[in-house]
Amino acid sequence: MKRTKIHTTKKLEKVVKKLIVNDQNADCGLLGKWNATIFYVDRKKCWLFTNGLTVYNVILTNIKASDLGAIEEIFKNTFYTQLIYDGIVIEFEYLDAIVGKLDFMKTDNDRRMTGFQNQRLYELDLWKDQFGSLDTMPIKELTSRMNSGIIHIGKSRRMEDYTDAIAEMKKRLAK
Repeated sequence: MKRTKIHTTKKLEKVVKKLIVNDQNADCGLLGKWNATIFYVDRKKCWLFTNGLTVYNVILTNIKASDLGAIEEIFKNTFYTQLIYDGIVIEFEYLDAIVGKLDFMKTDNDRRMTGFQNQRLYELDLWKDQFGSLDTMPIKELTSRMNSGIIHIGKSRRMEDYTDAIAEMKKRLAK
């Protein structure tokens, strides 16, 4: 069975202590590793997942302690609906097969990813003022805005290395 590594920040690690596994040798699968962090909107816990290869974002909102048992299902459903919203049409069974089981890991101290996530949370904070409460925020639209921003992937500074997360995720899922 496929497995997907999700490296948590120190803050999120405290919340999901029971889910943390220590198997560092697990294969990351087609989508590679993910990083996850926690943030708050209206005192409700929300999680930001960012894919390491494509920097594609998925936001889970209003996550409670009682949701931790079903977090895998919640993540896959939210990821699938975000893909559809962003115009990436795939079968749920295919997505379920490539994601497989989620393995929550301790932080990998990926500073580039932490900086990227902090920038996305800053943007979200600015948009938050427009909508007021979490209930009135169009999370799919805001996440799509994050995913459609220009990013740099690659080593050089050529124009081909500039893209957006949606295009990168389309390429990745087409493999």
